[in-house]
Amino acid sequence: MSTVQELVARSKAAQKQFEFATQEQADAAAKVICKVVYDNAQMLGAMAVEESRMGNVGDKIAKCRNKSMLIWQSLKGKKTVGVINRLKDRRMLEIAKPMGVVAAIIPSTNPVVTPMGNAASALKTRNSIIFAPHPRAVKCTKLLVEMFQQELEKIDLPKDLILGLEQVSVEDSGALMSMADVVVATGGPGMVKAAYSSGKPSLGVGQGNVQCIVDRDADLGQAAEKILIGRSFDNGLICLGEQTAFVPEEKFTEFVEEMKKHGGYYVDGPEQVAKLREGLFPGGGPISRDVVGLTAAQVGALMGFNVPEEAKAIVVKADGIGRADYLCREKLCPVITVYPYKTFEEGVAMMVENLEYEGKGHSIAVHSNTPDHVEYAAIECSVSRVIVNQPAGTTGGGSPTNGFTPTTTLGCGSWGNNSFSGNFNYEHLMNITRVGYPYEESYLPAPELVWQED
Repeated sequence: MSTVQELVARSKAAQKQFEFATQEQADAAAKVICKVVYDNAQMLGAMAVEESRMGNVGDKIAKCRNKSMLIWQSLKGKKTVGVINRLKDRRMLEIAKPMGVVAAIIPSTNPVVTPMGNAASALKTRNSIIFAPHPRAVKCTKLLVEMFQQELEKIDLPKDLILGLEQVSVEDSGALMSMADVVVATGGPGMVKAAYSSGKPSLGVGQGNVQCIVDRDADLGQAAEKILIGRSFDNGLICLGEQTAFVPEEKFTEFVEEMKKHGGYYVDGPEQVAKLREGLFPGGGPISRDVVGLTAAQVGALMGFNVPEEAKAIVVKADGIGRADYLCREKLCPVITVYPYKTFEEGVAMMVENLEYEGKGHSIAVHSNTPDHVEYAAIECSVSRVIVNQPAGTTGGGSPTNGFTPTTTLGCGSWGNNSFSGNFNYEHLMNITRVGYPYEESYLPAPELVWQED
């Protein structure tokens, strides 16, 4: 069994062979990574649920198919080899260079599409990559490495461009991060913190707790349907899934009815709400591992609720905002909190309070037909993404319905203790050499012109 040091040495050797690959070779490598996941989506989706014991098979399969297409489509035609930009007005060239060996930390919640997306971006930019799997994603990762290697050999590229740790431990993952050239950490706060402490450039993600606001001019039925789609996708495992929805107070009852009409199971009454709260966050601590990635019916059964099998999500009104109620935190299962607001500004202020509690830097969703209100929410909330009139859980990571970059790794900026905000893509794995020629004439302006008012 290879040691971490041996795996890194193999990876570095393979990357050196790939370092001066042509654009066509880099493109071919990225394409086969995405295509093999697309072609085997049914098997891989089912395997992900079986091994991780979380999520929905149908949604995992859909994610494999959709993300593989969207990510490859976003990579097609992008220059990552040689001169990628000629800035004539500045008399400069930009030349792309690989970073080297990428260490990719793989979460249990996304054991197929995250390695696929990370590997496609790494190979597109002529890097090699080594996966560090979660203990509940070992089999998936091992199989993916084998499948990816087979595809690379078919196009005459070194199979060691993609490797995986053969032992799963915190020590080995830490060693890998310290030996690699750059780290992409998609996982829990502990692993992301370890990545930033590795001494190597790191791209980590922040915690989600997506706040959602429904404006007075929004169609309540459409908003309820979209919110439930986002909240229930893959049994609520997605960090982009809506967590709390704020609704105008005079429309609150109607909105709850729309949620029920579109598949929500409403939990009402102090005792029932308290039971749900304690079941999700025992003693006010971390979310119970027993509920993560279950269906709404399974979550309900654990807590003594008779939730129908077809229910998309459990809906519950919070007793307070932010730290006043644990239900305002991220819930990694199909449970969504609802709360009324008096004015739109008050609703946004409550979103801010919840984000300060948990999830700052990630995302919000706004259902509104008033652009000024959308912009107000975007200005007030410290987040990297604002998803408008769409299911956040299925579109914030890139979708045919919007312009967000397709990805599986979502940065949260300095708000979420991350080195980047926005959606991770191939550009994060390139070094750029800039070539500057002299201007024909000096551009230094006369001092009296610099300081005069425009």
